[in-house]
Amino acid sequence: RHTRAAHERGHHSAAAPDSLILVDMHAAHERTTYERMKSAVQANTLASQPMLIPMTVSVTAAQADALEEHAPLLAQLGLDLTRAGPTSLQVRAAPALLRHAMTKELIEAIASELTATGAARQVNEAIEKVLGTMACHAAVRANRLLSIAEMNALLREMERTVRSDQCVHGRPTWTRVTMSELDRLFLRGR
Repeated sequence: RHTRAAHERGHHSAAAPDSLILVDMHAAHERTTYERMKSAVQANTLASQPMLIPMTVSVTAAQADALEEHAPLLAQLGLDLTRAGPTSLQVRAAPALLRHAMTKELIEAIASELTATGAARQVNEAIEKVLGTMACHAAVRANRLLSIAEMNALLREMERTVRSDQCVHGRPTWTRVTMSELDRLFLRGR
């Protein structure tokens, strides 16, 4: 059973025969989303979805320049951006997997990533960094209450996903607490 405090931090638990498995749902969902998108990009099957109303985003001039310069790369990732002014862009389409996560904050994060890396980074490396940023923003948030079905679906997807033990940023997605460790926490056996 997961405690209220653990749930508010985005952790859920699963039983194992001799231990408790704690899963960081944000980190796990970030990794599974990243790998799903990366596979789709490599297979050229990443679906893009037009926005009913284009989203206008204000950024710095340097960020607008970076987004405009990398527009072909972003198009590969299902993101259709058009320069609308010195410091603004219009988002006309977004990856279908991210349709609920496409926000001004995500565009700003992608712009910052591209501005920081500049032209020195290889295209594949830039794609991976942008995909990581997208996956992070698309992942479920800590205060979101997952249903049992959603928890089970995430665990099943983790089983199918490579490197599912770490999020895109290298943090662990799960940890195991043995029964003896639990006993020590509750001062049993003294």
